[in-house]
Amino acid sequence: MLVKNNLRIYMAKEKMTIRDVHKETGLSEVTISRLFHEKSNTIGFQTILKLCSLFNCEPGDLLYIDKEGE
Repeated sequence: MLVKNNLRIYMAKEKMTIRDVHKETGLSEVTISRLFHEKSNTIGFQTILKLCSLFNCEPGDLLYIDKEGE
């Protein structure tokens, strides 16, 4: 099982780029890129809070468990 995220979907809905999310949240472009490309192994509470605030969602909307993934 893997914890995955819906950042790519939220960004597509809002037509936002990694740079746009960086400007709106103050998160580093590297952090956003790693999440966007599913290359991150961890995510901090502040990162979740900032992304949920930007996209007006709850942590459970942003993160999910992929039971098929390895």
